Amino acid sequence: MVCGRTEAGPHPFLACDVRDPAAVDALVDEVVARTGRLDVVVNNAGGSPSALVAEASPRFHQRIVELNLLAPLYVAKAAQRVMAGQPEGGVVLMIGSVAAIRPAPGTAAYAAAKAGLVTLTRALAVEWAPHVRVNCVSPGLIATEAETYGADVRAVEATIPAGRLATPADVAAACLALAAPELRYTTGTELVVDGGGEIPAFHTAGGDTSA
Repeated sequence: MVCGRTEAGPHPFLACDVRDPAAVDALVDEVVARTGRLDVVVNNAGGSPSALVAEASPRFHQRIVELNLLAPLYVAKAAQRVMAGQPEGGVVLMIGSVAAIRPAPGTAAYAAAKAGLVTLTRALAVEWAPHVRVNCVSPGLIATEAETYGADVRAVEATIPAGRLATPADVAAACLALAAPELRYTTGTELVVDGGGEIPAFHTAGGDTSA
């Protein structure tokens, strides 16, 4: 089951603005009404336009934090209400970002919200253990049709040890792994999916990426 503000793709879809707690509660109730249970939730809503802090309005920053931190909290809380009553419990997965662990000029509020999401993951994992597991997948740079990261894609890929940008399938594989019964002892964990990180600037400044 996929939710969002506008329908896209062939999968069963429910419309929801996840920044609205009442709408989120109604969404979870509808999912349970249709399927009879709720086993895994992936908090994938998020993002931010580029804007420097000094040039953006307080309302802009508020909306970014609402979408990237408060909305996942609302969804997780609504999901836990159902999962806690199921014999098998459930899994909540947050989608973080490597922006939370490195400078993110132009997306400061987004990066701060994603850092908060990792801390939220760890707190909820303790509060809801052992019945509901909570983990976070934090992708690096992702290949999309719209995003070039302000440069030639091949030049960006050269900064990544794996030699390429991540794909949505790479992130999906990480989510499937953390949701699997085989990882039932894993909770409160952040799994970084970034192809080995980004090569430090002082290595590439001289054109050498071997060190």
